[in-house]
Amino acid sequence: MSLVVTNVAKEYTTRSGPLPVLRGISLSMQRGEAIAVVGPSGSGKSTLLHILGTLDRPTAGEVRLDNQDPFALSESDLAAFRNRRIGFVFQDHHLLPQCTVLENVLIPTLVNKDTSPAQAESWARELLDRVGLTDRLDHRPAELSGGERQRVAIARALVHRPLLLLADEPTGNLDRSTARSVGELLLDLHRQQETILIAVTHSAELAAAFPRRMQMNDGRLEPA
Repeated sequence: MSLVVTNVAKEYTTRSGPLPVLRGISLSMQRGEAIAVVGPSGSGKSTLLHILGTLDRPTAGEVRLDNQDPFALSESDLAAFRNRRIGFVFQDHHLLPQCTVLENVLIPTLVNKDTSPAQAESWARELLDRVGLTDRLDHRPAELSGGERQRVAIARALVHRPLLLLADEPTGNLDRSTARSVGELLLDLHRQQETILIAVTHSAELAAAFPRRMQMNDGRLEPA
C-alpha cells in the first residue's frame, strides 16, 4: 500500500494572472513511513496537505493512494474514500463542543455501513485508552486541556484505521511540554497502525523526531 504523487501542480486564478502555489511535486511513500514537511509560511505546505487529503484538487499531476486515483471518483464516492482511507489532525482540534469525547471520536463512523456501531465504539474506546483518556469519555471539549483535546482529535483521525494520516501543525497551539507529549503520541500511534504519516510543522523539535524530513521552498518539495 502506497502513496504516489507525480508532478502535482496547483495554481489559482487572480486578476493579475495565474498564481502558482505548487510546482511539480513528486513523492512516493510506503505504508509505515513518516515525513515531516517544514518551510516558511506561504510556501505551499498546507495546500499540498489539502490536495493529498482530497480537500482540494490539483491543477495538474496525479495523486494515487493504494493504487487509486481519488480525483477520478464521483463527489459522493470521493467523500466516502476520504472518510475511510484518510485521517486528519489539524492545529485546531475541530471537536464538536456539544458532543462528549467518545461521541467526537465516533463521528466519522456514523456514515460507514461496513462496521457495526458496537464494533466502532469498541475500537474508539480502545483508541481513547491508548491516548490516555479512558477517564474522560463523558467529558465535553470545554472540560479538557488543550493537549487532551488534541489527543481526542488524534483518536478520531485513527478511528477508521486510515492508510494516510495527515497532520497540519498538530502541536502548533500547545505549550512546549504538551507539544512534545502529543508529538510522541502521534508517532507512536503511527507506528502501531502502520499508517503513511505526513506532518506539516513549524516546530523544529517535532520535525527532528521524524525519520525523514522535507522542505517546501517556493512551491517545491526538497530534502531538508
